[in-house]
Amino acid sequence: MRGLYYEEFEVGHVFEHAVGRTVTEMDNMLFSCLTLNPQPLHIDHAFAAQTEWGKPLVNSLFTLGLMIGISVSDTTLGTTIANLGMTDVKFGKPVFHGDTIRVKTEVVSKRESRSRPDAGIVEFHHRAYN
Repeated sequence: MRGLYYEEFEVGHVFEHAVGRTVTEMDNMLFSCLTLNPQPLHIDHAFAAQTEWGKPLVNSLFTLGLMIGISVSDTTLGTTIANLGMTDVKFGKPVFHGDTIRVKTEVVSKRESRSRPDAGIVEFHHRAYN
């Protein structure tokens, strides 16, 4: 399976990615440790029990990475040159251990690259749901 090339993307197309992933406590703990993030809201059940959530929240950057990862197979697997950036990243609601993340990706725009005549730039709007 491969992703799509610039010419194959259609503005307005929405991918409803078939792959979803259930987040585990180990995912959250490993990500927090690997990124040197000791935030007790993510890794300490006793601390998190005293918050409005009552339990640990999954690190939001893990959720962001998971969302992008889920989208790759349908969009850019093996066909991308670079990720040029992200804008308007928002986390609308918390993710907890046991939540299953699903993703939709919309092709928002596309244009030919001004600096690389053999390449194009595609802008996506990714949405993750739990």
